[in-house]
Amino acid sequence: MSEPIYVTVQADLKQKIYQGEFANLKLPDERSLAEQYDVSRSSIKRALNVLVQQGVIFKKRGSGTFVNPLYLKNHAIFQHEGSNLGVSDSFRVDGKAPAIELIDFKVIPATPEQQQALFLNEGDFVYEIKRLRRLEGAPFMIERGYVPISVLPGLNRDIVSGSVYEYIEKNKHRSVTKSFMTIMAEPSTEEDQKLLKLSEKEPVGIMEGIFFMDDGTPLEFSTMRLHYKYLRYNAFVSLDSE
Repeated sequence: MSEPIYVTVQADLKQKIYQGEFANLKLPDERSLAEQYDVSRSSIKRALNVLVQQGVIFKKRGSGTFVNPLYLKNHAIFQHEGSNLGVSDSFRVDGKAPAIELIDFKVIPATPEQQQALFLNEGDFVYEIKRLRRLEGAPFMIERGYVPISVLPGLNRDIVSGSVYEYIEKNKHRSVTKSFMTIMAEPSTEEDQKLLKLSEKEPVGIMEGIFFMDDGTPLEFSTMRLHYKYLRYNAFVSLDSE
């Protein structure tokens, strides 16, 4: 089944922003965009709202919608853009997504840590998904995720060799909307050094998180071990006045 219209519009607008098609950093108004994409204004509003939440654009009352110049400055660096997809799905360099190499995929009993993180019971099982992300052949991240079988039955090697979250959106009509993240660094292990081409003295960056679906169900407990050169995390924070 095809993806929602607003997702297609959002992706195309972001690509145009990457390519510098808005030289004055100002986007056309909603009516013009609706005519350009031949979609409803509600679809345009939804696409723009997602980009606002990601910090890619901002709306200035009475003036229009503009590209965030800090986003443009940093878009060529690996970063999480705060989208409704998983962190690893949001990494980009010049708009290009890294390749995924599936290292291991199996079913295991949930450990006490996974039970606590994913609200599981003793005796429940999870998928263990281990992948390596590469850009132009160079490895930059080891990703190990745990997904409850009860939440997403029917996963197979073909699905987990791509984006699991895109699969959820397109085939289950659900989305991942929230996460609780911990970011840290520690000395690299032998596996880190082997897979990420690190020396014994070089550290590894770690992003660990629990990812929740739109109804609040925990979907995945994931640990991402990054080459330290790519550990850069951008967040768009709203500060509400009292």
